[in-house]
Amino acid sequence: MNERIKEMAKLAQMRAEWMTPQGLEWFDNFKEQFTELIVKECIGVVEGGRFLHDHAPTALFAKECSSAIKKHFGIAEREE
Repeated sequence: MNERIKEMAKLAQMRAEWMTPQGLEWFDNFKEQFTELIVKECIGVVEGGRFLHDHAPTALFAKECSSAIKKHFGIAEREE
């Protein structure tokens, strides 16, 4: 498994434990946190690409992709 994915899994585990220290809801919270971290990482890749040059066609396309991903996964309104 990729080291970054392992780091995100550990962070998701810590967040889930903080939100639900016991009970069956822990795993649901873990899955939600882990998924959100992966989606945000993907958005970061799209938004932070070296191919972005302010108004270049690729930059505009990347911004549209990023917005579409955020909207699809409901991340935009609860961004950190």
